[in-house]
Amino acid sequence: MAAVRAGYAVGGTALELGALVNGEALPDVQVRIPLGMLNRHGLVAGATGTGKTRTLQLLAEQIAAAGVPVFAADVKGDLSGLATPGQPNDKLLARTAGIGQQWQGVGSQAEFYALGGVGTGVPVRATVSGFGPLLLAKVLGLNETQESSLGLVFHYAEQAGLPLVDMSDLRSVLTYLTSDAGKGELADLGGLSKQTVGVILRELVTFADQGADAFFGEPEIDTAEFLRTAPDGRGIVSLLEVPGVQDQPQLFSTFLMWMLADLFNELPEVGDQDKPKLVFFLDEAHLLFTGASKDFTEQVVRTVRLIRSKGVGVFFVTQTPKDVPNDVLAQLGSRIQHQLRAHTPDDAKALRATVSTYPTSEYDLGEVLTSLATGEAIVTVMNERGAPTPVAWTRLRAPQGSMEPLPGADLEARVTSSPLLARYGTRVDPDSAHEILARRMEAAAAEAAAAEAAEHAASAQAEAEKEAARAAAAAAKEAAARAKHDERERRTAQQEYERTQREFERAERAAESRRSGRSSRSSRTSTSRRSGDPLSDLLGPGLGGTIAKEVVKGIFSTLRRRRR
Repeated sequence: MAAVRAGYAVGGTALELGALVNGEALPDVQVRIPLGMLNRHGLVAGATGTGKTRTLQLLAEQIAAAGVPVFAADVKGDLSGLATPGQPNDKLLARTAGIGQQWQGVGSQAEFYALGGVGTGVPVRATVSGFGPLLLAKVLGLNETQESSLGLVFHYAEQAGLPLVDMSDLRSVLTYLTSDAGKGELADLGGLSKQTVGVILRELVTFADQGADAFFGEPEIDTAEFLRTAPDGRGIVSLLEVPGVQDQPQLFSTFLMWMLADLFNELPEVGDQDKPKLVFFLDEAHLLFTGASKDFTEQVVRTVRLIRSKGVGVFFVTQTPKDVPNDVLAQLGSRIQHQLRAHTPDDAKALRATVSTYPTSEYDLGEVLTSLATGEAIVTVMNERGAPTPVAWTRLRAPQGSMEPLPGADLEARVTSSPLLARYGTRVDPDSAHEILARRMEAAAAEAAAAEAAEHAASAQAEAEKEAARAAAAAAKEAAARAKHDERERRTAQQEYERTQREFERAERAAESRRSGRSSRSSRTSTSRRSGDPLSDLLGPGLGGTIAKEVVKGIFSTLRRRRR
């Protein structure tokens, strides 16, 4: 008892946890946590119904009263009552008096948030680009190759002026890169295969099915909102409503890691101070690690280890320490362990593992941990020198705020009056990658349609020109054939005329031969006078000319009839 009294004596500001139990509560032996040691992180564990949530409320109220902002995930919705003073009753007053607590109802300054706007509180959103490829890859469980490929996609989007605001933007970029329009840019990226893009797309669809679409978007919450204090100097308790978190473990863990990573990136190094800048409580912490990849767990370990130098403390609240990986447990300086149950072999194994993590003490921890009453816990913390305190069986103090959920009407009224609602309440859908690529694809489709129409018109024109050329060639061929035919007919007529002429000449010679016997002189004179026209000599000048004209006329008349 003297060792416990000395071990929990604190010179500076401390959180009052409760009184030591040695058969009964000893109000003069108080168990405390130095406020300055909260950035060494902690664990609150215990079976369902043993008082973990009330311990979380007790810590949050005292931390906020000391001027330190608090962030807590209100998984079951029963932390909201801390915003209003608790109501006394005889049982409560008797219990608090027995542990030396001067109890009075006090409400804390609280701000209520809802993840993705699903719920009553001020919506909490993050942009995809602000979230970053590394953290998203961890949450999606991508392997190293896929993680590297996702980084290339983010780099491409940034270089191409494609803002990644929500999940539809990222899906649009991935879909574009695997389309005919974007396959050239996909090839230019290098190291990014169409198959890998397909895997990432499928993982994003699964992630979206868990509600991620609601979380990603604008306006993005500024994590500095969680570091605010009230005008009276008290820290503001930020409570995040996460209904149905058991069905959305990836979304829940995503927000935690984004918030811690953002705080780690934004906050300066401060080391150990008199009080932290923020204390973060993660209720149902086992959901963070259920199904988590090795890379994700390593990221949590790294963040928890390094963020304490930024003045941020993280408390994990869960059922058994085995819910938290050993590498994370090793970073937790304070332990508040409520009752454990050992009804099954697995429970017994978990109990033995829990006992082994505590410093040596006079307690039979295997026995004590299964016999703790509700509202009691085994405690060990770091003292002001950074050394572990003695293990102390502690009856914990009661919260001063209401332990009942805030009525729905009161909760809505508080959210409506919050100055943050005007800034974050309405979802904004800016012109981002999805819209830009939709226009680009539409323009590409219109251009392709115009090119197809132009090609069709050119093809039709070429075909018309070919048809005209064929018609002209056919007409020319027909004209040539007609000319050839006419020439042939003309030659035939000429030949016929010449044949007839020769016949006349033969007839003339025959006639001349007959006349030669009658009168040689008379015949010679006559022949000399009509030598220009043998036919006229035979038939006489008038009759011979007439017959010749009729013969020629008949020949050409026949020719015309043949043409028709």
